[in-house]
Amino acid sequence: MEEVKGDKYRDHMYGEGEANTVWKHGAPPNYDVVNKLFEEERTHVWEKGTLEERVQRMLKTYEMEMVHKARIQDYKTIDPDGFTFSLNGRAPLNFKQMAEIGGGYNFFLQTSLPDNLKIYDPNKETEQSSHQIFTTAFPRGFAIEILHVYSGPPNIVYKFRHWAYMEGPFKRHAPTGKKVEFCGMAHFEVDDTWKVKKVEFFFDRGELLSGLVEGPLLEGSKPETDFSSMSCPVMKQF
Repeated sequence: MEEVKGDKYRDHMYGEGEANTVWKHGAPPNYDVVNKLFEEERTHVWEKGTLEERVQRMLKTYEMEMVHKARIQDYKTIDPDGFTFSLNGRAPLNFKQMAEIGGGYNFFLQTSLPDNLKIYDPNKETEQSSHQIFTTAFPRGFAIEILHVYSGPPNIVYKFRHWAYMEGPFKRHAPTGKKVEFCGMAHFEVDDTWKVKKVEFFFDRGELLSGLVEGPLLEGSKPETDFSSMSCPVMKQF
C-alpha cells in the first residue's frame, strides 16, 4: 500500500477524509520549506500532547484551511454555523463577509487608515494578488509558533509569533533579506470537539509592514504611499 502523505504540524490535508476536498491551487499545499524555517528558529519545542502543542497544531491547520481550501464544507477545524472572525476589536465578520474582503492576507491586514497612507490596502487586492504579493516577498514562507497558552478550551487565549525573511520585492520595494516578525494575541472559542466557533486576533500590522518598505524602490518605481504630509513620527511606521 502506498504510504499516505502527511504534514507533521497540520491535519486534514491528505487521506480519505480529503478525497473530495477542492483546493484553491489544484492540490494540497506543501509546507516543507516553511516547516524547515520554523524548526530552525522556533523558540519553544512543545511536547506532543501538551495543550501548547495541540493549540499550535490547531492554529497551523486552521490557517492552512483558510488559505488553501476552496469550499467551506471542506473545512474540518471550524464550526461553519455562526463562525465569526474579528481583528483588533473590529466588528466580527462571517464567512460571506470574509469572502467579500478577499481572503488570505486581506482580512488579516484590515485598517482604518486613510487610503493615501496605506502601505498595503486590502480593499485594492484580490485573494490571488494578495497571495502573490506575500509569497513573492517571503519565498520561504511565513512561519508561526505558539509562545504561550493562557487558557484552555472552550476559550483558548494564546500569544503567537509570526516571522519570515524578505527575500523578494514587496510593492515596488527591493528585498532586504532581513527577518520581518511580529507578535500578537488571539482568542479561539471552540466547541467540545475543538472546532473553532469564534476567532479574535490582536496585533500591530505596522510591525509587519514597516519592515517591508525598508528597501529602496526598484528602478523606475514611485512610492505607493506618501508619508511626506504626516507630522507624527509614530504614524510614519504604518
